[in-house]
Amino acid sequence: MSVVVDAKALGGDLVELRRALHREPEVGLNLPRTQERVLAALDGLPLEIGLGKGATSVTAVLRGSGEGSVLLRADLDALPVQEQTGLAYASHVDGVMHACGHDLHTAMLVGAARLLSAHRDRLAGDVVFMFQPGEEGWEGARLMIDEGVLDASGRRVDAAYALHVFSTLGPQGIVQSRPGPVLAALATLAVTVRGQGGHASAPHLARDPIVAAAEMITALQTMVTRRFDVFDPVVVTVGLVQAGSRSNVIPGEARFEASIRSFSPESAERMRAAATRLIHGIADAHEVEADVGYADGRPVTVNDSAETAFARGVVTETFGPDRYVSMTNPMTCTEDFSRVLAEVPGCLLALGARAPGADPDRAAFNHSPYAEFDDAVLADGAALLAELAIHRLADRPGAAS
Repeated sequence: MSVVVDAKALGGDLVELRRALHREPEVGLNLPRTQERVLAALDGLPLEIGLGKGATSVTAVLRGSGEGSVLLRADLDALPVQEQTGLAYASHVDGVMHACGHDLHTAMLVGAARLLSAHRDRLAGDVVFMFQPGEEGWEGARLMIDEGVLDASGRRVDAAYALHVFSTLGPQGIVQSRPGPVLAALATLAVTVRGQGGHASAPHLARDPIVAAAEMITALQTMVTRRFDVFDPVVVTVGLVQAGSRSNVIPGEARFEASIRSFSPESAERMRAAATRLIHGIADAHEVEADVGYADGRPVTVNDSAETAFARGVVTETFGPDRYVSMTNPMTCTEDFSRVLAEVPGCLLALGARAPGADPDRAAFNHSPYAEFDDAVLADGAALLAELAIHRLADRPGAAS
């Protein structure tokens, strides 16, 4: 039996697992129910299981007959989002939702573990399965790297692969990627403006921090269009603004936070300096004070060119040439799989999972409370992960044919 045929036979089990995970989502690094479900799904397979110390991660190693080693990764955590889909298997946890598809990623990697265990005789090396908590801003990948996931088989992995589903990327089942930068780097800007409170009727007797903060927010948007090359872009989005308590009171303080995304280390560093200088300049002009916090998050997700070409070949050989589309440009979302790809060559692939019948122009994007994903991609995703491991280990120099 082929991997694809076997994956189709597993499809019902993977849908059941995905929906069970979707009903009970967990946030952050401590995901005990999710870890329990993963371990139960892997039970009985010929895997060497390791559990994380700083998080409820699961690392599983499947031994093959050669010297190579490949890593396959899935993230496990959900988001603090109140689900609004109305699905029969919608989240039972108030204020928490698998809005980014990590439940699908987990089910697909479990499927890959089952498939590769059944086809173990084809493995010219070891496979490391990385079930990672805390992707959504908790640095789960870095924690697992620090705990040794890349060397879990006893040697550094030769390559690493991950799939990421998208609720708007379609049509269903299409795989997309590109060599080089595929997803953006992330930094967070946090600004607190301190002025002098007063009465709304006499702003000249106060130092209004809201007006200064508003000018800073607008100036940041303008700055990126005038200071940065459009072919090496920076995206600034202010997602949090807090100030005041009543319309007739000028507060003494205002604060805002922004997400900053970039595609090169040079732009990221220039943005840090330029934003800090701009904010302090505006604060001086308004005779207020500004505290600026600038925190680097995750780096650019960079696909290795050779590994991307290899992955494309596996997709086309497994599913046909019409199932792979080359991305023209990288996407501005971020991923902490970037931490893995900064250590070993590999590739992140996007998998279209738009809900059946959804309008491509109106489907809710990942992280939306209305985001829906198509379970029909689970079997193909599991098969693709398995085939990537089989082919990569077979193609490794010195591997037995």
